[in-house]
Amino acid sequence: MLEVLKNTTYRHLFLAQVIALIGTGLITIALALQAYDIAKGEAAQVLGIALAIKMIAYIGVAPIASAFAERLPRKQVLVGLDVIRALTALCLPFVTQIWQIYILIFILQSASAAFTPTFQAMIPDVLPEEKDYTNALSLSRLAYDLENIISPMLAGFLLTVMSYHNLFLGTVLGFIGSALFVVSAKLPVAKVPEFRGVYSRIKQGAKIYFNTPRLKALLALNLAIASASAVVIVNTVVLVQSTFKLTENATTWAFGLFGLGSMLSAFVLPRILDKFSDRSVMLTGTTILVIGLFSGSLIASYNGLLALWFVLGIGYSVSQTPTGRLIRKSASSENRTSLFAAQFAFSHACWLITYPLVGWLSTNIGTLQTFIPMAVIAMIALTLALRLWPKNDEDFLPHSHDDLPADHEHLVQHQIDGVHVHAYVIDDYHQKWPK
Repeated sequence: MLEVLKNTTYRHLFLAQVIALIGTGLITIALALQAYDIAKGEAAQVLGIALAIKMIAYIGVAPIASAFAERLPRKQVLVGLDVIRALTALCLPFVTQIWQIYILIFILQSASAAFTPTFQAMIPDVLPEEKDYTNALSLSRLAYDLENIISPMLAGFLLTVMSYHNLFLGTVLGFIGSALFVVSAKLPVAKVPEFRGVYSRIKQGAKIYFNTPRLKALLALNLAIASASAVVIVNTVVLVQSTFKLTENATTWAFGLFGLGSMLSAFVLPRILDKFSDRSVMLTGTTILVIGLFSGSLIASYNGLLALWFVLGIGYSVSQTPTGRLIRKSASSENRTSLFAAQFAFSHACWLITYPLVGWLSTNIGTLQTFIPMAVIAMIALTLALRLWPKNDEDFLPHSHDDLPADHEHLVQHQIDGVHVHAYVIDDYHQKWPK
């Protein structure tokens, strides 16, 4: 898996991602402390609203920003967004009012919503070989999981020698470091798509998504993944500290076991995906999530919770990590950014539903009882994915073009033994999936 880092361009981009992730982790902790400092007893409400603002920015801004970014030089776009994030983080230590936090968080997360799909869409061009791209996806998953472990540890150490305000400076340095690594990377020149309006580009990403069977299945899987991860993120602290009457340290260990399961899966996934299809791997991972959620209502001890969180971490990584492979094979290079933005928005829309739902269920029916309705939602989503995703999901599909003349360049270019066949994606020549 680490061999992919021999590619200098990808190595610089990966380091940019890691440094920016650590900076983001620091700002999450600093923001929680700042919210408590300003709002005291209303800190949880402030953080909840901040999280909702983040999701709204991700859902609303990502498709619009990607439509603009597709026609601009990638390096300048990524560096510019890092600079915006750094300047926004630099303002946060001087905040004295709650509304100021909300505005700055919206700006920061809007920049992140534009940065992430643009960054993701570029990696397949840097690593055109599927094996290398798969390794890059696993490394990216590993980076996210390590950030969840490293950032709290780093923040804890820094807080022993400085105030939480200085953590924001760590975030600023993270975004500046990310920008410098992007500047140092030799990025491939993207094929500039035909000029279209912003609405047209957004519509194109959604059109590809809803006309590609594997992506319609992915939307259902997004809901199952969000159902399981929301239970972990929202209810861990309640289960550990209220149900089992343990300490904050025990809460950290629970999150750590979830991350460990995810990391171990990320290490072995490239070899698994060499032998098994994306469909079988992702559906297996989602099945693990469904079974884990149903068994969650039976948890009777902290050790049982740790074991379950480890298993859910495995299912989470196995079901989510190959997503980039589906996006890569489902769009031409000029439409890839729009499609990554669509996936970014749709997946976060699922979290926008499941986060508050888990919170409401836990408050009204009980923390352990919440596992059952979330498991039912995940099971229904898995069933939909099984129906929507064809078992024989071939890349190369024979088809015809009744609307094109026989000597058209597209028909001539893709003739094999008199049959028109090529890797099929939804684009201007292919409006619907062949039956």
